Amino acid sequence: MLVQGKPILDIIPQRPPFVMIDALVECDRTSSISGLYITEDNIFSENGLFTEPGLIENIAQTVAAGASYYFKNFGDGGDEVPMGYIGAIKDLEINFLPKVNSNITTEVKTMHEILDITIIVGKVFSDGKLAAECSMKIFIDRANEILKL
Repeated sequence: MLVQGKPILDIIPQRPPFVMIDALVECDRTSSISGLYITEDNIFSENGLFTEPGLIENIAQTVAAGASYYFKNFGDGGDEVPMGYIGAIKDLEINFLPKVNSNITTEVKTMHEILDITIIVGKVFSDGKLAAECSMKIFIDRANEILKL
């Protein structure tokens, strides 16, 4: 376990109630694994299930947490982590919605990096079963880095 609980807020830009991961389990240059215990009061919980927008946001936050953790611990030593924005979601498949009061584990892997665009594949598991998967195109805002120099 690399980061768990409140310190997760140090590696993602989102703030409660929009935080969709509560642990960063593993991270390297091209992949990350996160965890989330789904509570009934989660803004994406409905009728005892964690809904589609929550699954998508969970994948995106796993990408952000992994990139931020890696940058802060193994990057060039800069203080500012570049901001990323979802540009596209493709091949979204939702096999089932995880239940409230359960844990999900999310794995993301970088497939391609071209200039300021990163393409990832994300998979969400609940009870060892694949709940959802998709690919995302993420744009990295390096312009703000340049302006801060």
